[in-house]
Amino acid sequence: MNDDDAPKTALDLCSIEEIGIATRTHLENSGFKSLKDLVVRGPVDISEATGMDIEKSAILCNRARQRLEDAGVLEKSFVTARKLYNNRLTAERASTGSRNLDALLGGGLETRAVTEIFGEYGTGKTQICHSLCVMVPQDRAHGGLGGKAIYVDTENTFRPERIVSICNARNIEPDHVLDSIIVAKAYNSAHQELIIDETGPIIDANGVKLVVVDSAVAHYRAEFLGRATLSERQQKLNKFMHILLRISETYGVAVIITNQIQSSPDSIFGDAFRPTGGNVVAHTSTYRIYLKRSGRNRIARMVDSPYHPETEVLFSLSEKGAADPDKD
Repeated sequence: MNDDDAPKTALDLCSIEEIGIATRTHLENSGFKSLKDLVVRGPVDISEATGMDIEKSAILCNRARQRLEDAGVLEKSFVTARKLYNNRLTAERASTGSRNLDALLGGGLETRAVTEIFGEYGTGKTQICHSLCVMVPQDRAHGGLGGKAIYVDTENTFRPERIVSICNARNIEPDHVLDSIIVAKAYNSAHQELIIDETGPIIDANGVKLVVVDSAVAHYRAEFLGRATLSERQQKLNKFMHILLRISETYGVAVIITNQIQSSPDSIFGDAFRPTGGNVVAHTSTYRIYLKRSGRNRIARMVDSPYHPETEVLFSLSEKGAADPDKD
């Protein structure tokens, strides 16, 4: 066995005593290829997919998490605040292409977190996602993470031509960037969930550093109509969002989702627009940013964050994608 094989072997399914060859084969046939898959999907998914007893599924998940903690992939269950602070000082961040937006995010889009951007149509949600896809493959000295991106397109809004135009405006080789973006079109909510369930092995095999879901709620909003289906929609959306969060933490990637808005007719004062998805999306997103128009520019406001103040910045949309407004 060579050195390259050692990390994979140490985190192989069979590295857990409770998983023998037959159990591993059963898990792999059900879509669980690694210990990370067990942690991301959780005991309920394992039980439903394999027919395994829920108690055994929970044991496998706990054992997998322990192995990942021992290997340094995940944080220990108990850790001092100082160690967490030191770890966060070295957290990787990807530039959005706009210095103002990067400042709003504390230096760029954070890995191991889910960032939600929402706003009206035309406020720049998809443009920010395209800009991030261009920036992430760049080296760290130029605001990137040196990795690839997965773009889950649920509204048929991804355009490779836009990637090329952003690259040309920023003097970046477009062929390399295009090869670094893996696009998955989701045709309904069930397909969207299947795509996310299958991202784990793709992330590991391709060195993915960014996962984009544009948009996260659109299919659920279109398929589950009326109050009678609201509960089922929210349950499915809740599960989807939690898997995204666990993917970001387990694989160390940055996750960004776009969200639509809806009008609140009972709102008399203040902003009548509310992001869709309700509390399920609100509680799961690590950071929430509200976009709105301001003449030819756009305003981005941090509306929810564990530590950022509720501030807003001005940015623009240009040939460079997300950029900063002209000083004049």
